Amino acid sequence: MSQPNASPTLDGLFRRILARQPDAIALIDPADKQRVTGQPPARLTYAQADRAISALAAHFTASGLPANSVIALQLPNTIEFPLTILAAHRAGLVVALLPQLWRQADITTALNRTGARAIVSTRWIDGVSHADLAMNAAAEAFSIRYVGGFGDDLPEGMASLDVAMTEDVPAAAPFAQDARRAAIISFDSMPEGVRTVPRTHLHMIAGGLAVFLEGRVPQGAMLLSAQTLSSFAGLASSMVTWLLSGGTLALHHPFDEAVLEAQIRDLGCDTLVAPAPLALRLGETGLAAGMPTLRNLIGLWRAPEQVAASPAWTATPATFTDIYLFGEAGLFGARRGANGVPVAIMPGPHTAPRDQPGSSAAGETLITPHGTLGLRGPMVTLAAYAPLPPLNSAAPMPPAPDYVDTGFAARLDRATGTICITAPPSGVLAVGGYRFLALDLQEWAKRLGQGALLTALPDRWSGYRLAGRAQDNARAREALSELGLNPLMVEAFRDGPARSEEIAGQH
Repeated sequence: MSQPNASPTLDGLFRRILARQPDAIALIDPADKQRVTGQPPARLTYAQADRAISALAAHFTASGLPANSVIALQLPNTIEFPLTILAAHRAGLVVALLPQLWRQADITTALNRTGARAIVSTRWIDGVSHADLAMNAAAEAFSIRYVGGFGDDLPEGMASLDVAMTEDVPAAAPFAQDARRAAIISFDSMPEGVRTVPRTHLHMIAGGLAVFLEGRVPQGAMLLSAQTLSSFAGLASSMVTWLLSGGTLALHHPFDEAVLEAQIRDLGCDTLVAPAPLALRLGETGLAAGMPTLRNLIGLWRAPEQVAASPAWTATPATFTDIYLFGEAGLFGARRGANGVPVAIMPGPHTAPRDQPGSSAAGETLITPHGTLGLRGPMVTLAAYAPLPPLNSAAPMPPAPDYVDTGFAARLDRATGTICITAPPSGVLAVGGYRFLALDLQEWAKRLGQGALLTALPDRWSGYRLAGRAQDNARAREALSELGLNPLMVEAFRDGPARSEEIAGQH
């Protein structure tokens, strides 16, 4: 067990709630899980979840995964995701988050970059065999020694975690976790390439606190998350916020609005975490007003430059909190006032909650000399974003700044002194929650032959959407799939009008 005065870890937060209320409901599956993964939905108490976590942790240890090694996860928005994260930490492992939209090429690169010893996936996600993707990527990663999966009819060589999760294991003290060591790894697309971003438990809890406090999430909340856990923001706003509230985390696999509405009503949810455009639509269509238990909507903006122009929130008495996301670098929140419009963001330290004197500092915003937004604070990992050394140069490296340059263009309003975020990073495109380099579009289009075009078009809801043109769209889709590319690029060559955010909603 951890020492009484030790810094908290994610598993430590879980075990504190377990000690207080073992029979309370901890986790609830999406209502349509059968469609998504082929398995029936479930709900677990804290005691049941603890037994599953301990069994999985024992399985990982017995499989020969050494402490502090990396285990990569690509899972749907079901209860297996938080259970596996907590089990990995209880076994002393570091979790690398693989976005659901990543295919074999992306996964293989991430496994090799992190030196991952294990990968965990599931048989099916929305009709795609992610188990096969994991097996194929693992075959190309020299460091992989273990492959596990959830679901039926797993490929040969993939260990069944459904079986492992139900095994009886003797009571044992969990691995002594250090909150200051790396716990989570995510991946960020920057103009210079993909960055690996490790974070400690303390970084993760700081991010969760910024959302929890600014969003006024109540203790014992019935929290419904339509945001997947495969990014820093998704994990902090959903899983960490749940652990801080000590309530129930219900999951929604994005996106089926009819299922989402039914979950809110049937479960009596008081807090919803979702992409901001989706959450705002609930207010615009009047649906939020017909959900009497819903009091807090937390909207995540992957394109924070769109916040200022977003519609006012009028669905009282529910409140709306804007969470500004800057890739994997960090986030901050601002709860809207009585008029329902986004509040002004001032440079300097920002607290959570913002409107209460004496609140703790959640971070700091600034305008960099390059005219971009900079972040620093307890959730920001400076080392992960340190400048890369120049190639073939004997010149000494300049001192690293004490902030992370997000790359988002920003300026100060001359009249009010507030921060205006005006554009996303140059050379990086965001489609829904998936960020990638603009150069990638050109490179993949070249592989399709003369006359092929793959481009990004501005989109109100998802930042950008992809559109493609080829002499034979069906053959273009087949070729891109065989290359192991993200389905956003594949479906850009769909016949007829393409709406890429329908696919991006998975992330």
